[in-house]
Amino acid sequence: METSILKSVKKNLGLEPNYDVFDGEIVMHINAAFSTLSQLGLGPAGGYFIDDDTSEWSEFSTTIDELSSVKSYVYLRVRLLFDPPTAGYVLASFEGQLRELVWRLNALREATQWVDPTPPVVIVNE
Repeated sequence: METSILKSVKKNLGLEPNYDVFDGEIVMHINAAFSTLSQLGLGPAGGYFIDDDTSEWSEFSTTIDELSSVKSYVYLRVRLLFDPPTAGYVLASFEGQLRELVWRLNALREATQWVDPTPPVVIVNE
């Protein structure tokens, strides 16, 4: 299984790993997907980005559950930005899959990193 983020996304897009004409654009879209995942509280603290094909999936996450969904999310996000489907029903299917992946990734993160949104009660002595 391919461990390079860029190479695996290119493979899923139907591009050969050594075909680098679109690497700059694909890297930009991958980083946009990672930015969104970071805003959801996923990945390394401080965010994550790639520059080339040396970055590996294990650098972003080491848990199998999270990584499987992250890979799908990044691929679908890049596909919609780089090579969007022309058929409306395929586009709607991709967008629905992205929404579900975001929900599932949020649920996964909350199971391990949940923070009570209710602020603590502070009693002030008068």
